[in-house]
Amino acid sequence: MPELLTKLSFEGTVDLLLANPDRSQGLEKQRVRDARFLFTGMEGDCHGGLTRKSDSRMLKQYVRNTEVRNSRQVSILSAEELAEVAERMGIPAVRPEWVGANMIIHGVPDLTLLPPSSRMKFPSGAMLVVDAENHPCRYPADIIAEHHPEATRGFVSAAMHKRGVVAWVEAEGSIQQGDKITIWIPPQRIYAHG
Repeated sequence: MPELLTKLSFEGTVDLLLANPDRSQGLEKQRVRDARFLFTGMEGDCHGGLTRKSDSRMLKQYVRNTEVRNSRQVSILSAEELAEVAERMGIPAVRPEWVGANMIIHGVPDLTLLPPSSRMKFPSGAMLVVDAENHPCRYPADIIAEHHPEATRGFVSAAMHKRGVVAWVEAEGSIQQGDKITIWIPPQRIYAHG
């Protein structure tokens, strides 16, 4: 399929990288300057691994905690979309640390709407493959409420189609703040039988 991908005319830029080595300590992540992205995911982050346990997003396909391929190794959000979410919520900002992000980028319009199988290539040769839109959930909402109990609109509704994408590592490499990102998208079709 890579031969069918189309390179987009614009580039994105990495603003922030974030990691949390221990999910049991909470969803919030800490900023890091650079990171290695391995076939198992972002080095030092709790969402890594070749496999993971199925969760509430997969109950139609699997019994909870079924071992499945980890296509959610990396969570990527747009700085522009985060600002829109904050505006919708009526708060000054939604900080990347609060929403479980691994990477904040700018310069990619409608990042959350990138089609599945899009590729994001970095200067080191690292390549991330978009699996799907990352739908908003209550966990970031709880953290945001701790910082902004006055929020006029809930995170889940404000972040719908604005919470970025989840991806998996197709080619290993290092990624750092300021890296440019080349985007490749697959052919666009609508499946007529859905």
